[in-house]
Amino acid sequence: MDPKEHIKDEEMQARQAAEEQRAADNEPAQPADGEITADEEETCGNNEAKALREECDTLKDKYLRLSAEFDNYRKRTMKEKAELILNGGEKSIISILPVVDDLERALKNMETATDVEAVRSGVELIYNKFMSVLGQNGVKVIETTGQPLNTDFHEAIAVIPAPAEDKKGKILDCVQTGYTLNDKVIRHAKVVVGE
Repeated sequence: MDPKEHIKDEEMQARQAAEEQRAADNEPAQPADGEITADEEETCGNNEAKALREECDTLKDKYLRLSAEFDNYRKRTMKEKAELILNGGEKSIISILPVVDDLERALKNMETATDVEAVRSGVELIYNKFMSVLGQNGVKVIETTGQPLNTDFHEAIAVIPAPAEDKKGKILDCVQTGYTLNDKVIRHAKVVVGE
């Protein structure tokens, strides 16, 4: 038999004998060092359960707050996205308004103007200003004349015999100007190609 087990057996026997003696003497049983009585065990279990309940309540509260914060964030971002879609072109529209003002002044002057050349140069100035505003907003004209046909940017609406050998497969005329917005085609250029 292991000496440690032998010592444990002796300790247990001594405890039993002490408990029997106390019972005989009508004394309340006292726990040995390190032992926990039933009352202490119940109190300790209650304290531990109470601590676990408090921790559970704290985590539940934290979860509910986090869930509410996320829901508020989701609603706020949806609202901001809707506003962006609704008012996304505001900057562009504001930059075009001075061109509209110039057009209104030109129309008023055309009523009394006698010099056609002055009216033409005024309209050209307005056109150039308008194209400048478009350029500031990321709009660019798709180059066509003399370019080879590129279906990413051009749409061939007619094919005619090329006037020279070097013009075959190249764009001869642009029927409708094409545009890109921040390097994305927003309207293909309609062109006539030589063959």
